[in-house]
Amino acid sequence: MEKKLCLECGEKISGRADKKFCGDMCRNAHNNKLNSDTTNYVRNVNNILRRNRRILEELSTDTSNRIAVQKMVDKGFNFYYYTHTSTQKNGKMFTFCYEFGYQALDNHLYLIVKRDVK
Repeated sequence: MEKKLCLECGEKISGRADKKFCGDMCRNAHNNKLNSDTTNYVRNVNNILRRNRRILEELSTDTSNRIAVQKMVDKGFNFYYYTHTSTQKNGKMFTFCYEFGYQALDNHLYLIVKRDVK
């Protein structure tokens, strides 16, 4: 009968016939390696989305929601990342980052809105 080896460290495995790892530490290390590329990409995208949301929240005030595009860029806003878009009945499109949306206006200004989340 052939002895099986741990997929992570190469040590001999004893126990069940279908066992693939010598212990929990090796199993976790192996699965973390398998998922790291996808997980890192998703983590990076989520970080950008959260930063964009935080910037929109900071710039959205009760007195004025019209913000210069340069102010958004200076704070690190990334216009390539957003969660969804929404077109109003009048045909105007808003780009959203979670509950905060923005729309391009004239003279390099953006209108920032907040959608009620229930």
